[in-house]
Amino acid sequence: MKYQPVQNYINGQWVNAAAAVTLPVISPLDGQQLSTVPLSTAADLDAAVKAAKAAFPAWSKMPIKDRVQVFFRYKTLLEKHLKELAELCSEENGKTYGESVAEIEKCIELTEFATSLPQLVTGEILEVSKGVECRTEHVPLGVVASIVPFNFPAMVPNWTIPNAIALGNCMILKPSEKVPLSCGRIAQLLKEAGLPDGVLNIVHGDVAIVEAICDHPGIAAVSFVGSTKVAKIVYQRATHHYKRCLALGGAKNHLMVLPDAKPEMTAQNVAASMSGCAGQRCMAASAMVAVGNVDHIIDKICEEARKIIPGENLGAVISKESKERIENYITEAEQNGAKILVDGRGAQVAGKEQGTYVGPTVIDYVTPGMSVATEEIFGPVISIMRTQTVDEALAIENANPYGNAASVFTQNGGLARYIIERASAGMIGVNVGVPVPREPFSFGGWNESKFGVGDITGKSSIEFWTKLKKSTTKWNPEAGVNWMS
Repeated sequence: MKYQPVQNYINGQWVNAAAAVTLPVISPLDGQQLSTVPLSTAADLDAAVKAAKAAFPAWSKMPIKDRVQVFFRYKTLLEKHLKELAELCSEENGKTYGESVAEIEKCIELTEFATSLPQLVTGEILEVSKGVECRTEHVPLGVVASIVPFNFPAMVPNWTIPNAIALGNCMILKPSEKVPLSCGRIAQLLKEAGLPDGVLNIVHGDVAIVEAICDHPGIAAVSFVGSTKVAKIVYQRATHHYKRCLALGGAKNHLMVLPDAKPEMTAQNVAASMSGCAGQRCMAASAMVAVGNVDHIIDKICEEARKIIPGENLGAVISKESKERIENYITEAEQNGAKILVDGRGAQVAGKEQGTYVGPTVIDYVTPGMSVATEEIFGPVISIMRTQTVDEALAIENANPYGNAASVFTQNGGLARYIIERASAGMIGVNVGVPVPREPFSFGGWNESKFGVGDITGKSSIEFWTKLKKSTTKWNPEAGVNWMS
């Protein structure tokens, strides 16, 4: 193994899990074992919650302008160690080095936003009657938990860590057992930045720890990012125990391509959207609706797709099981009458034959009822459905149960606005293949892509990670007693 066995991080110390059961951590790039990760128990979670509760009083009482100084220093450390962090992210997740650099750059942006929180949570104060003032202030919840997925080992943890902690909470982080290494390095950098022991704790494991987090009476709120199937379970279980919960699920993002779209720009955006991070992102384009005659654009999309080479500018998918599942989707579509324009099945990289690669795949003449048209594939695959009108395209988009993102490619501003107003998705793009809002705008979908109120990043996250305290004060006895007092 290249790395030491992964340990839990509790009260600023690396500690072994109570049980000795572990899973291997395998690099999708070449199939080599990187480390092992422990399957923690409820006892390990109890220890982490105890440490977080002990750290909370001092951390929460610290002025927010002092708390964010940790994140100013953390941002500098992310910049200093960008290359190292990107290499680790690529190694354990399988994405390309360039994609990993972009992921760490996004972590830096997220942290930068957290440093601005003192200007955003100032509260309000108003003299509501002579000598009587009302005031609001944002108060931290206490101990919170963040359960994060494999597809962004560094970015998704940084969706929650900087904001939740800067706002005064203490956190339990549960990384994906497939990619536990980046979270460990994040914890080291935060400690170097001056984060007090116990404010961030990491507990590794599988479904048992997720269930324990949902059930634990000492945890006030849970955020989750993963599949819709699991998001529903986490949301139901956490809220059953009266916790706040924000659970982000899967997606089936539709790109609507109109005949007047710029061919080169559209083709480049569509190809990049469907294949970036090997399609393993909830904002990837996995369904395209061709409106009218756009064959000339589809041809260019295929040209761009053929420039995407596994092992060069296309990373690996997370596991052998994922590779097999993705290729089965392609085969099933072909058997059901779809036409494979670019076929990524059977991809191998010389010298990395044990790596798990799927080449870019473009499937045409897909019908709305096919599994490739309705289910989240989570691979570098795009399915093309054909319609004659924008309303037919919208009907396909709106019929899908998810609601993360939708995009339209057109030069017609009126049609773009028409689609923006009618597409049932939380994030809309116009001539943008991956319409992820930049900070301070928040990330979050609709429908079965999100369960809970608010978004996980940006200004919207403030409401999730805090509760509002209202106070009314009166110091002038000469005002007498009235209906307010």
